[in-house]
Amino acid sequence: MSGGGVPAQPPGVDPPRPPGVDSLRTAAVDHPRTGGVDPPRTVGVAGAGTMGSGIAQVACLSGARTLLHDPVSEALDAGLQRIRAQLERGVERGRLGASRAEQASARLEAAPALEDLSDCQLVIEAAPERLELKRELFARLSDGIVSDDCVLATNTSSLLVTAIAGAAKRPERVVGMHFFNPPPLMRLLEVVAGEESSEGALELARAAGEAMGKHVIIAADGPGFLVNRCNRPFGLEALKLLEERVAAVAEIDRICRMAGGFRMGPFELMDLVGVDVGLDVSRSFYAQSFGEPRWRPSPIAVKTVAAGRLGRKSGRGYYDYSDKSGPPPQHRPPDPEPLSSGGGDGLIVIGGSSPLALALADAASDAGWEIAFPEDAQDLRAPFLILDVGFGEDADLPLQGGPQAICCAQGSLAALDPGGSAVGFHALPPLEEASLVELTRGPESTESAASAAERFFATIGKHTAWVADAPGLVLGRIVCQVVNEAAFAVAEGVGSAADVDAGMLHGLNYPRGILAWADQIGLDHVLAVLDGLYEERRQERYRASPLLRSLVMSGRLGRQTGEGFFPHDP
Repeated sequence: MSGGGVPAQPPGVDPPRPPGVDSLRTAAVDHPRTGGVDPPRTVGVAGAGTMGSGIAQVACLSGARTLLHDPVSEALDAGLQRIRAQLERGVERGRLGASRAEQASARLEAAPALEDLSDCQLVIEAAPERLELKRELFARLSDGIVSDDCVLATNTSSLLVTAIAGAAKRPERVVGMHFFNPPPLMRLLEVVAGEESSEGALELARAAGEAMGKHVIIAADGPGFLVNRCNRPFGLEALKLLEERVAAVAEIDRICRMAGGFRMGPFELMDLVGVDVGLDVSRSFYAQSFGEPRWRPSPIAVKTVAAGRLGRKSGRGYYDYSDKSGPPPQHRPPDPEPLSSGGGDGLIVIGGSSPLALALADAASDAGWEIAFPEDAQDLRAPFLILDVGFGEDADLPLQGGPQAICCAQGSLAALDPGGSAVGFHALPPLEEASLVELTRGPESTESAASAAERFFATIGKHTAWVADAPGLVLGRIVCQVVNEAAFAVAEGVGSAADVDAGMLHGLNYPRGILAWADQIGLDHVLAVLDGLYEERRQERYRASPLLRSLVMSGRLGRQTGEGFFPHDP
């Protein structure tokens, strides 16, 4: 699903929002600002580092007079030069008109002293992530430098906006404006409402962001705000899979790319951000939540940092980056090209009525297989392969007469077929967009079942990857945990389902909105994986969100029923 395709949130799913936020809720669609507050004419940016200069660049391009401040004169000069060089580069590459670049450069001014920001209607702080430093900056700005109507915005990604605002003379004029790095390229802006943030301050911040060309979402204050919070399991669950030896680093990443459509796997992403940075964020989340099990830092990350393997910046993290020959990415071989479908010859029996079961039936039929369901298969010849894709009410369907592959959603293969001869598999809709399906086997799995499963999935155009046994295997565990975290965030009023999806699309380049994806998978499928993990692991990190469970219990399973996190056409 594209960013413009996420429908509005259905009644009864959105919880109450923070004070002043309801009228500012955005949908995950492109839309112009429709009146209310004009964007600020003069914007100050405090901090001329990479992030601060990037924010100042989009501010001056938005039409605002932009004052860049840094207490270190060399840093200020470097920041101004960086912005003007980026504007020139934009013209050279045809992304920016020469006239617009010249006008933006003319609107950019140095502000050597903090007092030079006195005329600003909005000051965006981009100082280092130290609470006392930011509090001191906001205390000074609000104590006679800027007007009482000036909005002070922090670009923090890991500190509470409320804690920073407490030092300001008027905390109701303090908001978060969380830009994603690099600001000139990343389209998302999170406007964060602290406990005291006024609606007027939030409106001005949103107007400024939209003038900068950003897709603005509103989030409540809390660890990671909305987007980074919802994305926590992407890396943490990958580390848990590695800890349990379900799959190796490169295989986990390959599965996420080929089966899930992610541009980068979780370990590639952790190396890019910095393993030490990710570990610090994990520790912050865990501390701020007083030990929430879902956010427990990984011992693997601790050891990796202790060994000095910090990622790309140190030349080695979860991958080795010392070989710089050849086209990027040099740290891994390229993914294989998608297989062409076709060549099916025989009978495939498919048990279950889930979206995945129906997608497999369509793909098999297109590949030339004859399709039958359990109630129709008794009088037919022996099947080439039986695919058991039933869970919940479909779990007890009698399936026999040929080699079997069981969908490991509601449990591991060991739990679903103890001592049996079947192999396990797992995949997530939309199946047509995946180029890989995961397989697993037990001690008694037969070679006939393994080879039949490999051949079947090859005929529908899918590569296969063998991983160790677990509910959801690799991609299912990661994606279902991200869905679960997003459901917790929505239920707690951190943001709407629409804003979650917009944030994951525009801020993190997800292949699709995570909650719209959950609706496509089927919320009963998602819940089955989580419950299977909890049943077999007995770890609180896998407890399902009450909102997710409530939707399933009420029959709102997603696209298949016409409503889940979002409404859908029947």
